Amino acid sequence: MQFNELGLSDKVLAAVEASGYTSPTPIQAQAIPQALAGRDVLGIAQTGTGKTAAFTLPMLSRLEQGRARARMPRTLILEPTRELAAQVEESFAKYGANHKLNVALLIGGVSFGDQEAKITRGADVLIATPGRLIDFFERGKLLLTGIEILVIDEADRMLDMGFIPDIEKICKLVPFTRQTLFFSATMPPEITRLTEQFLHNPVRVEVARPSSTATTIRQGLVASHGHGAKRETLRKLIRGEENLKNAIIFCNRKRDVAILHKSLDKHGFSVGALHGDMDQRARMASLDAFKNGDVNLIVCSDVAARGLDIPDVSHVFNFDAPTHPEDYVHRIGRTGRAGRSGVALTIVTDDDRKYIDQIEKLIGKSIDWQGPGLEELGPDESPRYERSPRGRRGSERGERRGFEKRAHGERNEDGKSAETREPRRERAPRAERGFEARAPRAERPERDRGDRGDRGERHENRNEPRTRRRREDHDDGPAVVGLGDHVPSFLLRPVRPKPAAKPNKTNGD
Repeated sequence: MQFNELGLSDKVLAAVEASGYTSPTPIQAQAIPQALAGRDVLGIAQTGTGKTAAFTLPMLSRLEQGRARARMPRTLILEPTRELAAQVEESFAKYGANHKLNVALLIGGVSFGDQEAKITRGADVLIATPGRLIDFFERGKLLLTGIEILVIDEADRMLDMGFIPDIEKICKLVPFTRQTLFFSATMPPEITRLTEQFLHNPVRVEVARPSSTATTIRQGLVASHGHGAKRETLRKLIRGEENLKNAIIFCNRKRDVAILHKSLDKHGFSVGALHGDMDQRARMASLDAFKNGDVNLIVCSDVAARGLDIPDVSHVFNFDAPTHPEDYVHRIGRTGRAGRSGVALTIVTDDDRKYIDQIEKLIGKSIDWQGPGLEELGPDESPRYERSPRGRRGSERGERRGFEKRAHGERNEDGKSAETREPRRERAPRAERGFEARAPRAERPERDRGDRGDRGERHENRNEPRTRRRREDHDDGPAVVGLGDHVPSFLLRPVRPKPAAKPNKTNGD
């Protein structure tokens, strides 16, 4: 099948031909005719199979008629991350080269002024993340009553990662007669039930089994110990892999991204970083450096796992095994795209066994071990940090430095070397220093405790007030009653008696 058989307009076909594509992918061949007919579509396909073009091309064909009005976009595309939104904008710029359409991008990390100017001029296509879109709407800068087509890309991610309230609110703001397109690589049954409230009689386009991986990707597991040994294992893999052109390295946590990036940079690797805490300008700069080949490695969190189209990635390394099995499908889908071959290796520790079992159950096949498995792995011989008696971590370097000071006679705090410092003088016995020798405890005479008595009598009545016990323990003479010898003058004033009460005649008193 060719693109000219799908019913696309001449302008779109010319842009597709100029891009070098002749035959559509299976998801494109089945979804584009349904989208051109105005049907709701639920598309499920492996990542890297052209889902973005599956909704971009029919949208361009339908938008050739009519123009957008100020602050009233005609179509809306929702993306879970800023990088995906920017990538979809690039697709519209490529396939819509023959169209005079206004495309607006609403994402965080960019000033409101530039985005508001595009919305005010009128946007035929609005690409947004849910948070920034709702922010614009609540400020009164945007109207959604003119939406004709609503696209929710990476639907499982949008619904499963906390976007459900935002998606429900946006779907209530757009017209009921809209056309809705859902596209995703994975669609669990519970997520499918949630889509029923957003789609009206949808056409389910499924070109591959849900959560399957591409056959062009060589997958493998690498056993390792944790901590520093895990980073050493990654460095050996990078140095030992043949035909490694570039690689994406995934970590589960953002702080691990920073630690691993610093470690690889220290060992001389050309590496960048990408995670959610970076500002938008730094994120785009790091991603562009990797795309352009300025860096060969990029350490990422799962913000880069969904839908990022970097065409020629040779390797993917999972430094941390993903805790959600669906994320594994998205991560390794960054390589082996568009029919190319790729390699995806996952470093596995003892704590990751259950995650690997879940991944193998999801993709429907087992993943082979590259090298020895966890059972054949020897003991961890990497250096460990031990706690000092005070609870603070000490290092071998600090201990070695102290040993060298003592051995080589380096200057100490008192200005004398360890070899020349005078030895500590021995103290004379206690008796020679003027103190009497102390008898054993059993032979000591009982001291006169006075009224305090022994320890048992003193603490016999623990419920008594503390002041009372202290007064009994320390006899300072008779207790003072009243004010003592001093009487304030206001107490010496004569007291005037109150007049007698008058009899109550009513009661007969």
